[in-house]
Amino acid sequence: MSQKAEFHNLQQPDDGLFRELAEGVTTRIFAGEHAMLSVVTIAPNASGTLHHHPEEQWGVLLEGSAVRIQGGEEIAVTKGDFWRTPGNVPHTMRAGADGCRVLDIFSPPRPEYRKAGKGFG
Repeated sequence: MSQKAEFHNLQQPDDGLFRELAEGVTTRIFAGEHAMLSVVTIAPNASGTLHHHPEEQWGVLLEGSAVRIQGGEEIAVTKGDFWRTPGNVPHTMRAGADGCRVLDIFSPPRPEYRKAGKGFG
């Protein structure tokens, strides 16, 4: 295990492992040993696929506006809002008219997100 610090920048579009989650939904992934960050970009009015996974997930809306769909509810979110999604709870996001960027944090890391590819898992 390296003791060196690891640095990244949210504004750097080529940083991280690229993954296309759905049409109009892409992410850059940063995996550690016990946690994983995913910077998701959602095109205007695009949405992800309703899905679930065993890992706990936190999300922060960095830019734009969106609707968080989680556990059968639809909740409008704006810049700075953040939320927690327990494992195995169905969820997705739908971007507003200007699109959005979301920082997702997973614990433990999602194994399927450790490689480039397509889809939510």
